[in-house]
Amino acid sequence: MLMIGSILGEIEYGPSDEALLKDISHQRHEALAELYGRHGRRLRAAIDGVVLEQADADDVLQEIFLQIWEEAARYSPRVGKPLGWMVTIARRRAIDNLRRRQAYSRAQERYQTRVAQHAANPGRDTEEAVVLNDLRRFLQRCMRRLPRPQRQAVELAFFDGLSHREIAAVTRTPLGTVKTRLELGLQKLTLALQPLRHKV
Repeated sequence: MLMIGSILGEIEYGPSDEALLKDISHQRHEALAELYGRHGRRLRAAIDGVVLEQADADDVLQEIFLQIWEEAARYSPRVGKPLGWMVTIARRRAIDNLRRRQAYSRAQERYQTRVAQHAANPGRDTEEAVVLNDLRRFLQRCMRRLPRPQRQAVELAFFDGLSHREIAAVTRTPLGTVKTRLELGLQKLTLALQPLRHKV
């Protein structure tokens, strides 16, 4: 009776989440599509509770399913039900996105405050202005050393404030490629700026 009930349940409701994750670990796209159809709204609700911008929330949702696609083989029932595992991924991704946005906003505010202070007191803080100009020129040189696609992604994200999806649309590049270019470009810039961290 138990086996018959299990078969009937699978016919009525489709494969279990665990079975879908197993199929995804074998690179079966239709299993990922079914999992998205089954839980996409719930995961989006978890994201919306943290991320305010709709475009950012869309990006985070795509990042979640990309991570599920890449890490499905690592899922174990010992960590809990698949939905709980996916919600945990969603929350972490959403919080990471929020922190990045907040860090960018704070950096932008600090820069605007410095510019305003310098405009109000052009004769003061000459030494600091020289240091900032040196840092700006150094950063420009580092940016020029980046491969053009990586430089373009960094400029569009941090100077124009575009989301990953918007960059993909502007550059007519797949979203995954945009994210890879941005990540590589930022890693190179971070390494280049490490010796000057105490001056920033």
